Amino acid sequence: MNEPKFPGSPASKYPRYTIIVAGGSGTRMGADRPKQFLELAGEPVLLHTLRRFADPALGVRELVVVLPAGQLETWQTLCAQYNVQIPHALVVGGATRWASVRAGLAQLADRESGVVAVHDGVRPLTPRAVIEATYEAAYNHGAAVAAVVPKDSVRNLSQQGSYALNRARLRLVQTPQCFDLALLRRAYQLPELSTFTDDSSVVEDLHPIQLVEGDYRNLKITTAEDLYVAEALLRAGKG
Repeated sequence: MNEPKFPGSPASKYPRYTIIVAGGSGTRMGADRPKQFLELAGEPVLLHTLRRFADPALGVRELVVVLPAGQLETWQTLCAQYNVQIPHALVVGGATRWASVRAGLAQLADRESGVVAVHDGVRPLTPRAVIEATYEAAYNHGAAVAAVVPKDSVRNLSQQGSYALNRARLRLVQTPQCFDLALLRRAYQLPELSTFTDDSSVVEDLHPIQLVEGDYRNLKITTAEDLYVAEALLRAGKG
């Protein structure tokens, strides 16, 4: 687990890296442990996520997992319990997602170029096609984000009440979010702002964001209901 490289990965036309950020507490789920460590189909959620990016077909050279300091020992214990053989670097995160991603980037400080994906540790069902498409779009355009069209009608709140928004012009943002490595470093050298909600919001003042078609199966485990849906998708072979 301490050796982060993938010596057997297929060569691609550019280096690929992944930062998986997992800082959840499980509070909203009413769970007794952080949601990334909850069991999904017999294994921790985070292990499912890690395995998606360790797929040899993707050719990721280094995987970085960012966890709060108090959760590193738990993850190491789980890796031993489940005999996790996926090489990855383990990094201590910060008080915010911004600080955690910055810590993950520091692990890649000596890498000169490539594309880096930032992914939520609790998105365990991301299809390989979505990951591949987002990496490729970032290689071609500098910054790319997986996103889907909202299924429900959306309204915006105003002082007069609310009004309908055109769903066709809206997107629900997912991860992975992929960026040219040098671009993401530049963005994270700027001060943290309260308006930062994800990595694309950190980068967008420096560079346009290309949207890539995501997948509704690429759900984020936030509530108990999400865990049930993820379990059903895996059992049905759709995850």
